[in-house]
Amino acid sequence: MAGTLLSTELASIPGLGSKFTARLQKLNIKTVGNLLWHFPFRYEDYSSIVPIGELSLDQSATVQGKIHQLNIRRTWKKNFLVIEAIIVDETGGIKAVWFNQPYIIHSLKEGKFYNFAGKVTKSKREIYLASPSFEPMEKSARGETRHTAGLIPIYPETKGLTSKGLRFLIKNALKELEPPEDFLPEEILKEYQLPALRFALRRIHFPLKISDAEAAKNRFAFEDLLLLQLNNIRLKSRLAQEQAEPLKTTAPEMESLTSRLPFILTESQKISLKEILEDLQKSHPMNRLMQGDVGSGKTVIAALAAMVASKNNFQTAFMAPTEVLAGQHYRTITSIFPDFNQGIALLTANKNEIYGQEFPKIISKAKLLKIISEGGVKIVIGTHALIQKNIAFHNLALAIVDEQHRFGVRQRATLASPVGAENDPNRRQALPHFLSMSATPIPRTIALSVFGDLDLSTITELPAGRKKIITKIVAPENRLKAYQFIREQIAKGRQIFVICPRIQPGTVAKDEILTEAKKKALELKSVTEEHKKLSSKIFPELKIAMLHGKMSGKEKDEIMRDFQGGQTDILVATSVIEVGVDVPNAAIIMIEGAERFGLAQLYQFRGRVGRSTHQSFCFLFTDSGSESVTQRLEYLITAKNGFELAEKDLLIRGPGQFLGESQTGLPDIAMDALKNVQLVKMARDSAKKLLSNDPELENYPALAKKMEEFQKTTHLE
Repeated sequence: MAGTLLSTELASIPGLGSKFTARLQKLNIKTVGNLLWHFPFRYEDYSSIVPIGELSLDQSATVQGKIHQLNIRRTWKKNFLVIEAIIVDETGGIKAVWFNQPYIIHSLKEGKFYNFAGKVTKSKREIYLASPSFEPMEKSARGETRHTAGLIPIYPETKGLTSKGLRFLIKNALKELEPPEDFLPEEILKEYQLPALRFALRRIHFPLKISDAEAAKNRFAFEDLLLLQLNNIRLKSRLAQEQAEPLKTTAPEMESLTSRLPFILTESQKISLKEILEDLQKSHPMNRLMQGDVGSGKTVIAALAAMVASKNNFQTAFMAPTEVLAGQHYRTITSIFPDFNQGIALLTANKNEIYGQEFPKIISKAKLLKIISEGGVKIVIGTHALIQKNIAFHNLALAIVDEQHRFGVRQRATLASPVGAENDPNRRQALPHFLSMSATPIPRTIALSVFGDLDLSTITELPAGRKKIITKIVAPENRLKAYQFIREQIAKGRQIFVICPRIQPGTVAKDEILTEAKKKALELKSVTEEHKKLSSKIFPELKIAMLHGKMSGKEKDEIMRDFQGGQTDILVATSVIEVGVDVPNAAIIMIEGAERFGLAQLYQFRGRVGRSTHQSFCFLFTDSGSESVTQRLEYLITAKNGFELAEKDLLIRGPGQFLGESQTGLPDIAMDALKNVQLVKMARDSAKKLLSNDPELENYPALAKKMEEFQKTTHLE
């Protein structure tokens, strides 16, 4: 490995066979850089070298001694291979035991001295060291230990590649590595007392003490957060240089619009609306995220923004994650503004409709696309499939997206450009303003970092008259009582949601990769079994329907229409109903396997009820007797609002659920750092300072190059 660079391909290094490099590739390790950035997720502390006679039960330690005796045998019942070594020093002796590791017998020699690092365990007859790591004792004197006598790194592993093998490879790579250029500016390293890159690489893999490892982790987390913040500030700056159509409105015009609403806006709705209207009047694109508790009234604010665009004679694209929700937005907006006659269209795979006095309600897709391209309708509602080359808008000025936090310049350009505009390089299009809506409360550190390029509006109040949802954790012995209560509520005319977890225990092999098709198959199995149980055993007299991911958009729409129309008593579903579904008459949501959902997701589910003046209930069914599970579920009962719950969920389950299922490209160490408010602020302040003095990072070429790499590998939606 002499003279290796971070970019050196491992496959090109002599001595590393194709089988070994194939195993490394399963961990996404292809280069020396990938290898060195494959960080430990924990350390085992074997830094204490303890005389054998002073060992105690359950102690983790390193012992130094001679192998007095080495044996190999098989167990009588299960035919396991067992290797036993008697280790002695001046204070006593202890047995070391390894199971099903035949290579051990060839790695140890009687009469030789070794370090053994492991945990002291007890069997029925004796205490022993269970599967200890080992290496020749003379390495301790030279400070060359990898597996004993120190803090031992434990890495993410794969079949045929253990932490021991990774430690060996990483130690050699560090020894032969050409000193890498540190892209973090010297002044930042000094200001925040961060270790230099070369030192940090050594200390994260082979720390002398735990504080060394923590300092190295902080450095690597900081650098990723800095790159993220630099990227956000640049995105925001570049978007500010793009053109957008200013959408003007006056206070009397807005008062006229809001006075036609069948309800009064809350104070936080008014504040959010004011922020959005101020952005829309600018000649560069709005880039705003509107978040709010479930049922807080985000859709009406978005609809008012669309009305402003139409009054300026421009079009709006309103996109939802599913056909069901697109249809719901269409019905909501047309009911709020029944006298709107400039055309509101619903365009999905299964529905083509136009609302407006001049138009037939049902229309062919080809005809609807033609009307859209001619500017005949001002608001087009659909799924994210509206971003397609065959859908041409006449003069789109506003894009509203439900539950997708980001919308890149390229996506906006796709919506803004008429067909064929890409062939005219000199033609500069005005980009649409962008408004995202999210019912998932976003923790502060994630809002500051991952979504730092977006301006934030927050709706904190619920409409007047809503009652607090009563939430109960239901243990197995209380199921029958809960079922009886549900039966009584249905007799009063209420409806019920039942949510099933996607994967049942034992259904999936531990190492099985879940494709989207497999996930949908497991959803179907879960929902089908619950539907069968409820309709045949628990509530045979009631009308029960089911909803799952394998259904077509048309089937889902029909089932939801029946449920919203009161023709179904109980709807059994998966997380397909998590976002946005509005059924005011639904008063109970029953969540099976509640312990298998995150708090943020449970909060979303609960928001499907409590949308009217009826008292609503949320039953969290769990078969887990774990105290920690109960404690976590109780947060759903005690939290004051969704934002407090989101902060708690961030600490418990990490940031992944707030960033969607797709991989962001952010390393695990950076994802974990999103919990650290202080580190996020440090990175944000540093990024602002760097770019205010040097917008193109001309004085920091190494950092500029790293930024380019970061932009290629990171995709935050």
